Formats: sequence, structure tokens, C-alpha cells
Amino acid sequence: MCSYIVERYFNAAHYYIMKPTKTTIKSFIKNADNLFINVKSSFDGMTDMCEAQKEGFTKIVKTEDNIRNTLGIKGAWFVGSGRDYFTTYNENGFKGYAISNSCGHFILAVKK
Repeated sequence: MCSYIVERYFNAAHYYIMKPTKTTIKSFIKNADNLFINVKSSFDGMTDMCEAQKEGFTKIVKTEDNIRNTLGIKGAWFVGSGRDYFTTYNENGFKGYAISNSCGHFILAVKK
């Protein structure tokens, strides 16, 4: 019984240590030389819902609009207040992070 509790605690602690956060994403953006974005879906006010996008990976375009929510990247939108969900991404020759929230889903990555 005791070893089960220790194993469960270790796995839970390991999960929380490795979980990406907004700070992780900010550091990734700051330190990445050749950053790409793939907008999978984005909010459309005309239909009042998220619409699928099929653009694929494109090189990022810097923006000065809504720096707090875009972190300076056109196509990215961070809701904030803990309502963004971050996961690691490692597919199709790209490595980075997938971000999901109520305003859409996008991937920030660099080529491997």
C-alpha cells in the first residue's frame, strides 16, 4: 500500500512539474529564432463560434495590437486568467506548443 501511494505521488508531482504554462510559452517565443504558427481554429463574430482554419504552418508576423493577448504574434490569442490550455507539440517536422482556449486553437512551433 505504501509503495502505491509513493508511486502515485511521484507521478502526480512529475506531471505538474512538466506542465507547460504561459511563462513557458513566453520564453519559447522570446528564444525561438525561426517561429511558425498554425491556426487550427479562430473565433468568428459573424457566426458567434470558432471556425476551422486550414492554412498550415506559416512564419509568424509580428503585431503591436493587443500585446497582452497576442504576445506580439498575429493569429495568436491568449485569453488569460488560467483559461488557456497548453500542451507540447511534436509532429510533422515541427516542435513546440499547442494552445487552446475559448477563442480558438493554434500551434506555435519551430522546425526540428
